[in-house]
Amino acid sequence: MRYNQVKDLIEWAAGYHGRMARQYSAGAEQAEHERLAMVLTYLADSELKMKTGLEALLHDGSDHREVLEIWFDDSSDFPQPPELDALAKQSVAGSIDELTKTAVESHRKLQSLYEHRASRAKIEPEETFFSALAEGHNAEARKLVASMQEFDDI
Repeated sequence: MRYNQVKDLIEWAAGYHGRMARQYSAGAEQAEHERLAMVLTYLADSELKMKTGLEALLHDGSDHREVLEIWFDDSSDFPQPPELDALAKQSVAGSIDELTKTAVESHRKLQSLYEHRASRAKIEPEETFFSALAEGHNAEARKLVASMQEFDDI
């Protein structure tokens, strides 16, 4: 996968969150157990919030415009997008443990992608931007694990 500008990467990530949200929603509709349907609905809602947050970065005319317009070329150094695309295509039915593993893996791979971009930043605002996105996924993964444990206790 080859990106031209930071905004291309953010658009791709927003689309990825949208695909995951659709996958979780479809799984919730097909779930045979109410608790599993609740977990899938929670995950779908979480992914939609992440998608909306990234889309807001693209459309709010905020301080991020400088970073979003930066050009970069890392064609051979991005293992995460194909791995993430594979996660978005796999079945989400199963157990809460399997769902937790998939969701956390997704957040960790996105976190790794953003950390990689932060390490290759050309200007300090770009590093700050990607570091904040990486930390957001780290926090979301921790929150997700805690929430999944609560669902397990129901």
